[in-house]
Amino acid sequence: MMRLLAFAFVIFLAASMPAQEDVPLPTDPGEPLDIEPPLLIQEVPSRGPIQSTPEVASPLDPEQIQIALEKAKKSAAAGERLFRSGVIAKVEAENRVLKVVRLEADFANARLEVAKQFLASQQSRVDAAEIPQSELESAKSALAAATNEAAAATAQREKAELAAALLNLSRQKKLLALGSGRKSEVSRAEEKVAALQQQKN
Repeated sequence: MMRLLAFAFVIFLAASMPAQEDVPLPTDPGEPLDIEPPLLIQEVPSRGPIQSTPEVASPLDPEQIQIALEKAKKSAAAGERLFRSGVIAKVEAENRVLKVVRLEADFANARLEVAKQFLASQQSRVDAAEIPQSELESAKSALAAATNEAAAATAQREKAELAAALLNLSRQKKLLALGSGRKSEVSRAEEKVAALQQQKN
């Protein structure tokens, strides 16, 4: 009796299923089948090389750079804590610190440009006899201080970038020796170190 009921149930299911229509397969291999769902992740166009400069509104806007610098400092402080907790890799924590050094150099250079512009405006005001010579001398001393700060910050950035490149080269060599690295990555790291050393010289 059970067999009879099971057989009847199978026949009922087979009869209730709609007959499949004959759908011709596409001749173009790139054309998707009707039964394939569309891809949710589309191909991303190839991007250019990652720039080492931070994303700020304008290279001459010290206020925007200072805001980005404060955020980067907080991120770097959190990065050390997150690394110790095992949330992020050591490389990520090091990159956050390097970003702070780069932004500090950008901030110093932006302040230098502002000091240059201010000196030029003060010079024109002295020429027009709007302000005394003492204010021009004050602008000149501010420019000298900004020049020294920018030079020190730029030197610090070059030193930090070279140290990071040497550390990356060491890591890539270790990975290659362990069998999980690539020669191309080592070559790229060597080229980066050589370029930075050439810039420094």
